[in-house]
Amino acid sequence: MAIRDLVQKYDAGIRQLRQVFHAHPELSFAEVETTRRIGAELDKMGIPYAINPLRQTGLVGCIQGMQPGPAIALRADIDALPVQEATGLSCASINPGVMHACGHDGHIALLLGAARMLLDCREEICGIVYLVFQPAEETGQGRHI
Repeated sequence: MAIRDLVQKYDAGIRQLRQVFHAHPELSFAEVETTRRIGAELDKMGIPYAINPLRQTGLVGCIQGMQPGPAIALRADIDALPVQEATGLSCASINPGVMHACGHDGHIALLLGAARMLLDCREEICGIVYLVFQPAEETGQGRHI
């Protein structure tokens, strides 16, 4: 399937996920519900993953290609900022004083969308694709997952 077709196939779902994550932001190393939601999406896709055992926030999923090859990683940051949202959007943050003001909600949704697309062309993948959902990027402390 062509990339353009895959994007069209998953566009609405990616946009919906972004709104869900935007409405439920969590600060660095407090991304417990965010991690749970990401895990639930990976479960729906049948993608195995491991949650960061040190903090219980952030996780790494794994898509095994059908052919041998190298391993690569795709990464999305998942934390939000201590900012009060005043956008008036229908998907505005429901968590007072916390907002996805840097686009991490979009990063999460896009990586989950990429995972769906990769599964659709899994036969063509040579090697392993790791899906890294990094906590605490905003503090610079989430690099050790």
